[in-house]
Amino acid sequence: MFTGCGILIGPAVLDIVGIEHDFAALTALLEAALTLVLFTDAMAVRRRDLATGDFLPGRLLGIGLPLSIAAGWLLAWPLLPGLTAWELALVGAILAPTDAALGKSAMSDPRVPALVREGLNVESGLNDGMVLPFFVVFLAAIPGTSYAHEGVAGTFWRALLLSSALGLLVGGCGGRLLQAARARGWVAREWGQILVPAVAVVSYELAVITDGSGFIAAWVAGFAFGYTLRHFPVSAGTGPDSGDDTSEFAETLAGLLASVSLMLFGAVLLGPTLQHLTWKLVLYAVLSLTAVRMLPVVLSLLGSGLRPPTVAYVGWFGPRGLASVVLALLVVEAHVPGTETVGRVVAVTVGLSVLLHGVSAVALAGWYGAWFRRTSAAAGHELREGAIAPENPGLPAGPGPTR
Repeated sequence: MFTGCGILIGPAVLDIVGIEHDFAALTALLEAALTLVLFTDAMAVRRRDLATGDFLPGRLLGIGLPLSIAAGWLLAWPLLPGLTAWELALVGAILAPTDAALGKSAMSDPRVPALVREGLNVESGLNDGMVLPFFVVFLAAIPGTSYAHEGVAGTFWRALLLSSALGLLVGGCGGRLLQAARARGWVAREWGQILVPAVAVVSYELAVITDGSGFIAAWVAGFAFGYTLRHFPVSAGTGPDSGDDTSEFAETLAGLLASVSLMLFGAVLLGPTLQHLTWKLVLYAVLSLTAVRMLPVVLSLLGSGLRPPTVAYVGWFGPRGLASVVLALLVVEAHVPGTETVGRVVAVTVGLSVLLHGVSAVALAGWYGAWFRRTSAAAGHELREGAIAPENPGLPAGPGPTR
């Protein structure tokens, strides 16, 4: 609905919002949305989440994600003529991260085994941040872009190392300050929640003014902030186990901004692109949502003991969303020569994902959950899909990424 309303208010229909005269405001809102999403997703991740079921998130992120970037890069070669090798690589990186919001039903349905739910949730919470270094380096390799004057080495230093250090500093200090204020009774619950987006914004801005990557800084700051809150509690019973809702406001705000971002995506990217569709754009989008996602998932899960329906379910639910849209607009902002083609292929891919993953999420979650129950009952024992690794007793329990 948000995307459809965006098409209506965009240049294709009512022409209320357009990229030409609203670019700065649109970019600011979309960047704010992605910054908060990156921060809150990273804040919620614990070490134990990466070991869920002993293997799933690690395989999807460590093997599946790089293979998806490479597959998207290679597939773009014959289908997107006119782009240079590094511009093709950008397409692969932009369309690699997944967005849990578009497949929320598939990732939260209690009928789906917990291993699969948590694995997909952790993957979507981390892969948008993990793809940023690839994106920044590819952008720096393209002559004439805003990153090119630094070169790949300079970009690596500023965007990756310096931005990460700033994120660690701001996130760690922000968490310790919040806990110190709580211990002295200086901050009310509501104002403690306001600090979360404030820390995200400060980490982002510090990286930007030092010519680094604000998104990488915000992502790393989220890890540091969440780690500090969990490992330096105010007193016994005040950690996440006692219902700490520090990130509740930031997560709600991030969800709202992400929904508005989908409307703006429909207005400024998808609507105009629908007027210039080609069979090559549509074919690449379809393959990006299927082969480019599913084949790397199959390869990453070889030897895992998961049944084919589970592998197919995990492979299908790799929806593309906010991260891809924002990275595409950054390509526009960086004046990449192939901006028009990159923007169009991202628009078609995300648009199809919104439709196909949104329509199929509930139905496939029900079908897969029913298959799991039948197969478990017939086997007479717990399937691999139903096994969750025991939590590390040295770490606090609590929910993982919820977006």
